[in-house]
Amino acid sequence: MSRMRVSARTDERQPLYLQIQEHFKQLIQLGDMEANDKFPTEKQLMEQFGVSRMTVSNAFTQLAKDGWIYRIPGRGSFVSPESCTKANELEIKQLDASEIKELDERAPSRKMIGFVLPLLEDFFAIRLLKGINSVLSNTDYYVSIVLTHNSKEKEKEAIQELIKNGAVGLIIFPIDAETYNEEILVLKLRKFPFVLIDRYLPGFDTHCVCSDNWMSAQLAVNHLWEQGHRDIAICSDISIHTVTVDERIRGYMEALKQKGSMINPALIVTDFQVTDTIHIEKHPLYHYLKYRTATAFITLNLKLGLHVASMVKKLGMKVPRDLSIITYDNPSSELDGIPTFTHIDQHELKIGAKSADLLLKLLNNQESLTEPSKVIVKSALVIGESTEERSVKK
Repeated sequence: MSRMRVSARTDERQPLYLQIQEHFKQLIQLGDMEANDKFPTEKQLMEQFGVSRMTVSNAFTQLAKDGWIYRIPGRGSFVSPESCTKANELEIKQLDASEIKELDERAPSRKMIGFVLPLLEDFFAIRLLKGINSVLSNTDYYVSIVLTHNSKEKEKEAIQELIKNGAVGLIIFPIDAETYNEEILVLKLRKFPFVLIDRYLPGFDTHCVCSDNWMSAQLAVNHLWEQGHRDIAICSDISIHTVTVDERIRGYMEALKQKGSMINPALIVTDFQVTDTIHIEKHPLYHYLKYRTATAFITLNLKLGLHVASMVKKLGMKVPRDLSIITYDNPSSELDGIPTFTHIDQHELKIGAKSADLLLKLLNNQESLTEPSKVIVKSALVIGESTEERSVKK
């Protein structure tokens, strides 16, 4: 990381904490700090900028609220992958519908494959894209990305615009919803080549590549049980009626049944809003954490895992001493050492690669469009620093 100093472009009339914020925003935007890079300690920053602890704290509190950084109890502050994604959106070809045609004109010798996904804000989505590109890089196809921002209407528009602008096939990461988008049904009726990624749609057979959600939840429960945890909560800020969430919760319940444990419905917490603006005492997870209703949490997405860890810290507790956490997906880059979080690795690179490979077979008529293929990629549990053994109460 480059030597830290307040930029000469910074307005010196600004409060010092704002100057510090702008300094680090510039480092991230210029690529001098990358996703998951660790910030210096408070003491180092106080010495570097010649300011008080309060000034540093104010600067970093606002950076966290604005999504530029994330904090891990006991580890420090890190650059948010989402902030780097925003800063480098042109480099990774994050496109909206109006930009697709322009890219197509710049690459007339290659055919377009559209990649439709809800968000591109963490390593999960980036790894999917890397997996897709690993298969398509030496072919006559290139990828155009359209983000739907988890909107059913934008998902419909994205599919229509991609096809209108020349896409010969689609890889679709459906939005979180209880029902599938009717535009996907239209694709099937038209026999247009497409592959769903990360999930399938119940009652609607189509080509898809996804992880084994049912078994992965059992891996998480089994690990925590072996460590002595008996009050294990599972939580998601997405509706339980979403097929991915539903399968993971059923896997969680099956694992507990196999151990002869009673299912406590109060420990299944779903369909709530994650926000930093709500007062902590009104947060739906507040009582679970403060009164230690559970000794361990399984969070069904990465952002929620980071959110729970942040709340634990605000309550004066520590992970994993007071609460163990297993989250889905790895918040660390491949360059990091021991992972911070014990997590379910869904092998996103493999999911992306297999989806691209399946779509190529469809485009080359090697797979029947009338006989859907469901490819399941097995997940794995990776041990990190967010879980530890707990003595079993007798």
